[in-house]
Amino acid sequence: MTIVPADTAWMLVATALVLLMTPALAFFYGGLVRSKNSLNTMMMSFVALGVVGIVWALVAYSLAFADGGPLLGGLAWVGLRGVTAEAKGTIPHVLFMTYQGTFAIITAALISGAIAERMRFGPYVAFIALWTVVVYAPVAHWVWGGGWLGKLGVLDFAGGTVVHINAGVSALVAALVLGARKDFGRQAMLPHNVPFTLLGAGLLWFGWFGFNGGSALAANGSAAVAFTNTFLAPMATLAVWALLDVRRTGHVTAVGGATGIVIGLVAITPAAGFVSPAGALALGAIAAFPSYFTILLRSRSRLDDSLDVFAGHGIGGLTGALLTGVFAQAAWGGTDGLIAGNPRQLGLQAIGVAASALYAAGATFLLLKAIGAVAPLRAGAQAEGLGMDVTQHGEEAYTSGEGSILVLPPEPDVVLPAPALAAALSGGGR
Repeated sequence: MTIVPADTAWMLVATALVLLMTPALAFFYGGLVRSKNSLNTMMMSFVALGVVGIVWALVAYSLAFADGGPLLGGLAWVGLRGVTAEAKGTIPHVLFMTYQGTFAIITAALISGAIAERMRFGPYVAFIALWTVVVYAPVAHWVWGGGWLGKLGVLDFAGGTVVHINAGVSALVAALVLGARKDFGRQAMLPHNVPFTLLGAGLLWFGWFGFNGGSALAANGSAAVAFTNTFLAPMATLAVWALLDVRRTGHVTAVGGATGIVIGLVAITPAAGFVSPAGALALGAIAAFPSYFTILLRSRSRLDDSLDVFAGHGIGGLTGALLTGVFAQAAWGGTDGLIAGNPRQLGLQAIGVAASALYAAGATFLLLKAIGAVAPLRAGAQAEGLGMDVTQHGEEAYTSGEGSILVLPPEPDVVLPAPALAAALSGGGR
C-alpha cells in the first residue's frame, strides 16, 4: 500500500492527543491523593513516558506487532530495525509504532492508581518496564498483532481488553500484593485537589478522541464513527452517574462526575468503531451501574485499590467489551452482535475478557513477587507516614519556603527538605 497524506496527518494529531493523556492521567490521579503524595503519584504517570516508551521502542513493539505465532510476535523489529518511513497500511510504519507506543505508556501508568501512596518508586519503575514486555505486549499481539484472539473474532476497536482489562486486573493484583496503606480504614484519605481531578478528566476526554478515533488508522468513516461515539458515551455515563449520586447522597459530587466521564470513555473504547451513536449512548448509560456499585462495595471492604482502578478500568473495560458483543453492527463497521441476531459474538467477547484477565492476573502476580524478592516493594512505615513526595523524590508539591536537606537515621534512603520534616513532626499537612 501507499502512504495517504490525509491519513498520515490525522494519525500525527491522534498520536499527540494520546500522548497528552498520560499527563492528563497524572492530574486526574494526583488530585485524588493526599497532598504529601501528590508529586509521587503524578511522577508515576510521567516516568512511564520515559521508561515504557523506551522499552516499547527497543523490545515490546516487535513482540506485539512483528510476525510471529498465535501468542507472541517475533523479533524482526527489535531496536526498531526495519521500522522506517515506508508504508504500513496508509501511514508510515514509524508513525504506527509511535501511535501504538502511546497506548503502551498510558496502560502501564493506569496501574499506579491502585498502589498510590505506598509503593517505592524504584521497584515501581522496574515493574512497569517488565510489565510492558511480559503482559502488555503479548495481549496486544493476541488482539491486534495477528494473535489468536484477533483470529478468533474478538472485537476490540481501541483497547477494552488490551488496555483497560489488562491494566485494571493488574492493578487489583498489585493492590492485593502490596496490602493496604498503614492508616487505611482508620483515617480519612480525602482528595487534596479536586479541581486537578476535573482538569485531568477533561484532558483525558480530549485525548481520548485520538485514542478511539485514531484507532481507525485513517481519516475515514470509521474514525468519524469512533470520534462521535467517544463524544456521546461519556455524556450518558455522566448523566446516569449523577442520578445515582443524587439518589444515594442527595448531591452530585465533582469526583463522581469526573469518575463517570472516565468510565464512559473506558466502556466505549472496545466498541467505538463498531456500534451506532444510539448504541454508544445506551452502552454509556449501562456502563455506569457496574462500576458505580463496585466502587461502593470496595469502599466497604479491606481492599485498598487506592483510586479504584479496578472498578473504573477493569469493570468498565469488561462491561464495554461484553456490550460490544451486544450492540455491534456490521452496518457500523463491526460484526453483528446479539441485538443484530448474532449471539455468538457475545460469547467470543467473553473469551477475550477471560483470557486477558487471567493472563494479566497471573503474570502481574509473578512479576511483583520476583521484584519483591530483590528489593522491598513498599516504603517503610516512617516514609509512608511522612509522605512519598519527600521520601521518594526529595520534593514537596506545596511548600512555604526553602530549607536544608535532612536525612532520617532509621531509614538512610529517606531524604527530607527541612520544612517537610517540621510539618510532619508537628502533624501538619495531609
